[in-house]
Amino acid sequence: MPRIVEQPPDLLVSRGEPATLPCRAEGRPRPNIEWYKNGARVATAREDPRAHRLLLPSGALFFPRIVHGRRARPDEGVYTCVARNYLGAAASRNASLEVAVLRDDFRQSPGNAVVAVGEPAVMECVPPRGHPEPSVSWKKDGVRLKEEEGRITIRGGKLMMSHTFKSDAGMYVCVASNMAGERESGAAKLVVLERPSFLRRPVNQVVLAGAPVDFPCEVQGDPPPHLRWRKEDGELPTGRYEIQSDHSLRIGRVSAEDEGTYTCVAENSVGRAEASGSLIVHVPPQLVTQPQDQMVAPGDSVAFQCETKGNPPPAIFWQKEGSQALLFPSQPLQPTGRFSVSPRGQLNITEVQSRDAGYYVCQAVSVAGSVLAKALLEVKGASLEGLPPIILQGPANQTLALGSSVWLPCRVSGNPQPSVQWKKDGQWLQGDDVQLSVMANGTLYIASVQEGHMGFYSCVARSSTGEAAWSGWLRRRDYLLTAEDWGATPDPPTEPSTPPGPPSQPVVTEITKNSVTLTWKPNPQAGATVTSYVIEAFSQAAGNTWRTLADGVQLETHTVSGLQPSTTYLFLVRAVGAWGLSEPSPVSEPVRTQEALAEWAVWSTDSSPSRPVEDPWRGQQGLAEVEGPVQLVQGLRVSWRVAGPDGGSWSVLDLPSPSQQSTVLRGLPPGTQVQIKVQAQGQEELGVESPLVTRSIPEEEEAWLPYSRPSFLSRGQGTSTCSTAGSNSSRGSGSSRGSRGPGRSRSRSRSQSQRPGQKRGE
Repeated sequence: MPRIVEQPPDLLVSRGEPATLPCRAEGRPRPNIEWYKNGARVATAREDPRAHRLLLPSGALFFPRIVHGRRARPDEGVYTCVARNYLGAAASRNASLEVAVLRDDFRQSPGNAVVAVGEPAVMECVPPRGHPEPSVSWKKDGVRLKEEEGRITIRGGKLMMSHTFKSDAGMYVCVASNMAGERESGAAKLVVLERPSFLRRPVNQVVLAGAPVDFPCEVQGDPPPHLRWRKEDGELPTGRYEIQSDHSLRIGRVSAEDEGTYTCVAENSVGRAEASGSLIVHVPPQLVTQPQDQMVAPGDSVAFQCETKGNPPPAIFWQKEGSQALLFPSQPLQPTGRFSVSPRGQLNITEVQSRDAGYYVCQAVSVAGSVLAKALLEVKGASLEGLPPIILQGPANQTLALGSSVWLPCRVSGNPQPSVQWKKDGQWLQGDDVQLSVMANGTLYIASVQEGHMGFYSCVARSSTGEAAWSGWLRRRDYLLTAEDWGATPDPPTEPSTPPGPPSQPVVTEITKNSVTLTWKPNPQAGATVTSYVIEAFSQAAGNTWRTLADGVQLETHTVSGLQPSTTYLFLVRAVGAWGLSEPSPVSEPVRTQEALAEWAVWSTDSSPSRPVEDPWRGQQGLAEVEGPVQLVQGLRVSWRVAGPDGGSWSVLDLPSPSQQSTVLRGLPPGTQVQIKVQAQGQEELGVESPLVTRSIPEEEEAWLPYSRPSFLSRGQGTSTCSTAGSNSSRGSGSSRGSRGPGRSRSRSRSQSQRPGQKRGE
């Protein structure tokens, strides 16, 4: 009996492709195989040469080429394999043969799309009809597109992008596939535009008033964005702003009114973006109300105004020159305090005392800068009461042998009585050396001089009214045999081995706004020969110490220049000999320099200019307004006289040309010293005097003398700007440098190598 051992499967085949329906049977005798389609016997080439189907020896039905058309579908159907022999027949299962089909025309082709970066994009595609139903995939620019989890998905023929990138732009093709083949749609273009985005944003900036400022703004986008700037709650500063080629905003010479927020706006067809930066303009502190010099009586109260402005608002504090203490607004008042500063910066001093006299400095400070102003407080009748200590005799320079003893004197005077302390090489002596002791009168005694005692010693006298210092050095002397050691008699001394006696009280013979002429007499008592003189001065306006204004003075008269107008000074004189400095002369009577007269000047602008003025002894630069009647410079006046105790009258030489820079003074007495000054001449009056210049006249008939003429700062049509340029010589008759002897005060004349502002001993 036949038996089917291999059943034919269902087949899905492509048109025009070969196909095989297997079928194998067993039996004895061997059965014959026949095929039936839809119940009808299938003719094979063995039976009908015209038939396109073949029966293989194994019993399989072979189709060399599946025939399938729109009208005729001869190969498609249900096939059954039947095995027969004389014992009977066996039939296989019914196997279907289907032909896959895929039409050419897409039912919906994808269309072009335009999106912005970040937006979703959907491209739709309905594939051609087919059997089995075709699957859909996509290509971008000819490359099969893969799904990206969460961003790119393909569902039901739709290509969906949850958010697009610029790189997603391109040509897209829908691909339909089944067993029958593959079909591609027409290409669709996806354009991905880019909203404006910032590569460089404006940043917050803080600048000083008057400086330029740049706000960057760099954007990208497709199509290229259009940029513009605006100021929030205001207008861009007319005439002072510029849009640069890189779209940045530049504002020149910013002012406080330019503060605010500046916004860069970028726009294109798909979007708009904004970015902002703030501008803060720092304005350096400025003085609205400046403090004024004041003179009050002891016990009175006084107030100094100091109102300021600036951005940010400056912090204000006060300081007295020479003091380290700072006074701030609303600072808690000490129980015994007499000084306070109001929130608006006003300094108040109650129950004024003599020691309160001096300069008070108001300073306004902020991150934008600082400004200061100072005013002088003078206390009536305080000139002699508030004198700083005076050192009558200080240590002398000495060269000593090791093991010897030495006395370093420091005799002082003052009211109240000053205390005396000693320094060695700039360090305070602590008293841990048993060889050193300080006497009740301030003298430092060294019982046995050792190598470690060599150095630079300074005695410092201090009291509530100020301080004074005097210095001298100790050096080691190697032992030498003297004439006495050989039994010889040394030469008798030619003069006393003591300093000269103190000169007489200096007397003022002439006063100007910035100079004082002093005369004095030498001490007729015993002492070494006087080689020169030293002049010291004190002023409440210049600090709480005596200052050396001139040394090496050869005559018993001298003009001290470089003083401040309207200021009270006290002077003393010391004589210099081979054995050191004398005790000081009696203090002079208080002398007040003349008031500063307005300097006449011609200016080519409406605003009043400022000129630098020098603070007495300090050389500090301030600003003083120069105002006065308008005149033209028509010439120069040179005045001179012989320097001496009597002074004498001034000789005058008028120069008609204001441009002349030198002249020859004839008829000067040979072997004398002359004082010279220069003034500019206007139509009605003379300008300010130049500082006095003192020159020695050689033993010749005439001398050529240069002078410092008024220097013209600018010239206009019929106008000039003139300020007096002072000579840089202030030595007067003290131009030579005499010996200071073995000991010297820690002081130095400004006419020599003293720097502006240098104190004695610096």
